[in-house]
Amino acid sequence: MNDYTAIRYEVADRVATLTLDRPDAMNAATFEMDDEMQDAVRHADADPDVGCIVLTGAGKAFCAGDDISRAWGDPRMEATLAELAGPNPPMTPFVALAMGIDTPLVAAVNGVAVGSGMDIALACDILIASEKARFGQLYAKVGLMPDTLGLWLLPQMVGRSRAAQMLMTGEIIDAAEALRIGLVSRVVPLDELLPTALEIAGRIAANPPQSIRHVKQGMRLAAGREQSELADVATFVGHGLSHLFTTEDHKEAATAFAEKREPKFTGK
Repeated sequence: MNDYTAIRYEVADRVATLTLDRPDAMNAATFEMDDEMQDAVRHADADPDVGCIVLTGAGKAFCAGDDISRAWGDPRMEATLAELAGPNPPMTPFVALAMGIDTPLVAAVNGVAVGSGMDIALACDILIASEKARFGQLYAKVGLMPDTLGLWLLPQMVGRSRAAQMLMTGEIIDAAEALRIGLVSRVVPLDELLPTALEIAGRIAANPPQSIRHVKQGMRLAAGREQSELADVATFVGHGLSHLFTTEDHKEAATAFAEKREPKFTGK
C-alpha cells in the first residue's frame, strides 16, 4: 500500500480516502494510475475497518481524462484495443470494480472531471462537487464514443435529452448546472469539499455494514427497472430483510433506541 506513485491512500475513522495524485498533469489517467486505483479500492472493500471510500483529486483537477501521451502511447494500449475488438469486450476495469463492490463510494469532485475522469465520478454512489468542478463527456469531440456509464447511467441521472446533449455536443457544464440537472447532490466551496465528503462518508460508515451493503446491492439490482420487472428485486428485499432482522446490529439498534443511547455496531 506504500508503493503507490499516482495515488494516495489513507484510512481514518472507518473512511478510506483515495486521492488521484498527478496534479501537474491534472490527474490525467494512466495505466499505472488505473492499476493503483483498482488495488486501493479492492483493499478498502476487503477491509472490515472501512465503511466508505472517498475519491478525490490533488491540486486543481479531479481528473482530466486519459493522459493522451502516456496512456494512449503506452505499449499496453495495443493489447487493450485488441481486447475491445474481441467477441466479448469487458467493461472498463475500474468502472466494473467500482460498480461491483459493496462499499459505498463518495466522489469529492474538486475541479475538472472530463472524459474518463467523469466516468470515474459516475462510478461513485454519491457525487459532491466544489464550486470549481466542471463535468464533460468529451468523446465525440475526439472521434470516439462514451463508455458504458455515459450511455447507461448518465441518462438515468439527468434524463435522456440532457444526457444526449452532453454526449453528442461534448459540452462542459459547471457545478451549478450539474446540481440543477441532478448529476451531483451538493455543491460547496472548494475549502469545504473534502470535509463535507468526509462527513457524509463518516455518517455512512457509522451505520451497520451489512445494512449498507444490502442498500448498495439493491440499488444496483433495481437500476433502470420497469415496474413489471421488480419481482427479483422484491425477492432480494425479502431475503435481505429476513437476514437483517436476525443480525446483532439490528438488535443493538433496537436496544439502543429503547435505552435512549447511541448504538455500537460491530458488523455482525
